[in-house]
Amino acid sequence: MVLENLLYTDTHEWLKIERDEALMGITDYAQHELGDIVYIELPAVGDKVIKGEPLGSIEAVKAVEDIISPLSGEIIEVNKILEDTPETINKSAFEEGWLVKIKISNKDELDELLDANAYKKLIED
Repeated sequence: MVLENLLYTDTHEWLKIERDEALMGITDYAQHELGDIVYIELPAVGDKVIKGEPLGSIEAVKAVEDIISPLSGEIIEVNKILEDTPETINKSAFEEGWLVKIKISNKDELDELLDANAYKKLIED
């Protein structure tokens, strides 16, 4: 499932942009590839993140993967539900399973993200 109103990365994160904030999660494709998610490590509110660098990690039965920050900015909200129920991502990658909200520090970085059609092509190849 790829939602039309979001932006995507080639490392399988999604972003919903509202003004200078980005709600972020991992895609349905990513959660499916990982399998059952058992643990997630996220940054704290106030932490600075840099585009292209890890902001946390996600542990599944099959693998442990870094979560790559798609934008530079400051973490302004973290999904606390995932601390106790990380499997929420498997059930609802685009709704309840969001990861963090980032206050965007460089809007030019948005130009490097993929639209829904480009992301669909990426996961089909």
